[in-house]
Amino acid sequence: MRILFVEDSERLQLTVAAALRRSGYVVDVAGDGEEGLWLAESNEYDAIVLDIMLPKMDGLSVLHQLRRKGREVHVLLLTAKDTVDDRVRGLELGADDYLIKPFAQRELLARVEALCRRAYHRKEAKLVIADLEIDTATKTVVRAGQTVRLRPREYQLLLYLARRTGEVATRAEIEAHIYDGEADLMSNVIESAVSALRKKISVPNPAPLIHTRPGLGYILQADPE
Repeated sequence: MRILFVEDSERLQLTVAAALRRSGYVVDVAGDGEEGLWLAESNEYDAIVLDIMLPKMDGLSVLHQLRRKGREVHVLLLTAKDTVDDRVRGLELGADDYLIKPFAQRELLARVEALCRRAYHRKEAKLVIADLEIDTATKTVVRAGQTVRLRPREYQLLLYLARRTGEVATRAEIEAHIYDGEADLMSNVIESAVSALRKKISVPNPAPLIHTRPGLGYILQADPE
């Protein structure tokens, strides 16, 4: 999942971005509102964490511009002002959630995960496809009753496909949501990643769940057409 974090505090940039990356997210960071707006309009994000007090353009103005242009990405506002007016104004402009500084990293991570679930029209923390279970709260994967150990990138790839169960995910979409925009990807990196993931989830049960649609992409489902 790909997250945009817009915050002018270098300390928070480092600590929050590091926490998100440890949780498996791809993270882009912006230090002011203008850069944040440009990144938000240039990329597809699963969620945006947006500070209200920013140089060049404040967070509420960034949010207003995004909604005015029809961008529906879920936004978590950060504010140091514990006032009803700030919260109400943000929600009226289309924010999905808010968090008051100072905050616990665990709470921020939980709220970001909840927004990512909502981005794919899911509220539950556990995804179940046939005998495959993905618990997004504990980040564990079980198939046919057996735990499947995945690397962080493999887990994010499986989660992305699972959240789009029954839909074809193109190579470009997988790159945009799973890989850092600055990464120099080899031409076969997606194919190799999918192949490795297939092998790992097929150990408890060889019945295929990830299917290739030639010229289109990949789809995760129990009963392909």
